[in-house]
Amino acid sequence: MKKLIKQDLHDILLGAAIVGTGGGGSLKEGIELVDKAYDEGFEFTLAEINEIPDDALIASPYTCGSIGELSQEQKSKYDALPKIKEAKEVRAIKVLEEYFGNEFYGVIATELGGGNTAAALNVAARLGKPIVDADPAGRSVPCLQHSTLFLNDVSITPMGLANEFGDSMVITNVANDDRAELFARQTAVASFNSVGVVDHPGYWKNLKNALIKNTITYCLEIGRTARAAKEEGRNFAYDVAEKFNGYVVFEGEITEADWEDREGFTFGNLSISGEGEYSGQKLDIWFQNEYIMSWKNGEVFATAPDSINIYNRDEKMPLLNPNGKPGMKVTVFVLKAFEEWRTKEAVDIFGPRFFGYNMDYRKIEDII
Repeated sequence: MKKLIKQDLHDILLGAAIVGTGGGGSLKEGIELVDKAYDEGFEFTLAEINEIPDDALIASPYTCGSIGELSQEQKSKYDALPKIKEAKEVRAIKVLEEYFGNEFYGVIATELGGGNTAAALNVAARLGKPIVDADPAGRSVPCLQHSTLFLNDVSITPMGLANEFGDSMVITNVANDDRAELFARQTAVASFNSVGVVDHPGYWKNLKNALIKNTITYCLEIGRTARAAKEEGRNFAYDVAEKFNGYVVFEGEITEADWEDREGFTFGNLSISGEGEYSGQKLDIWFQNEYIMSWKNGEVFATAPDSINIYNRDEKMPLLNPNGKPGMKVTVFVLKAFEEWRTKEAVDIFGPRFFGYNMDYRKIEDII
């Protein structure tokens, strides 16, 4: 077990936001969340995969919803409701522990992202549990079924759900993971656009071979690389792409940006006009929470499951959705998907066709 210091936590979350492909929740709020727990004296512990007993009960806590801002009229509907003092993910895991009559040994992050990885870290620290050095996504993903646990037929239920107003429930069974996604997403829509969820509870012996391993350490290394580049005045997109086997694919200025909240997701588009060696070219990106599809000069370019990432050159930070604005100077880089996402079965649920685009997935290295 490794005890994490505050700088480790910041590096992990920066790295998670970088590979979060525009989604995964707010990095700023994620850092504030773990800083508060750390400053209150809670300890953060990272467990290597070979340190966990086979009979250990593990689950995945996170938030589900949209990070788009609600209108004042929408916000006013919640003004009269009470609010719980603990994080909704903490309440959700307690609800599920009550259901099982047993405590969880540790937690795994549901995905890599500045917000949801922080949520798992916060739950683990506040409940005195380790976070496991693994996750079922290796990036951020828009839907619950975009998970290697789903690919390996690990049951998503029972699920614990809780919101900031104290509403909670346990979903004991679902027909399929699409239904689980629907229930969680609609609960979020009725919960100020965000609900705490704990799912895929199970014994470590049944989970360990269905996860992407060493991904929290992966985020830590990416975060350290980015921090070093920033401290030395470099564009960290180039450092991260070089060290982690990716590609810088575009430089330019955002000329168009639009987005909307719909059905619990943040959908949107970015258009980037090329500069420097990309002068006269154009890159368009479509996102559903995360950057999913891109077109270079009108031709399909990088797509999920590969990770499309945007570096905001003005702020020297990853650009998260839906914060893109015309006039922003950006660098776009793409990281290869983990091999777990490149099988036919994985591409079927997380390639272009899943999102309604009638085209095949092409690996970024083949495109380049």
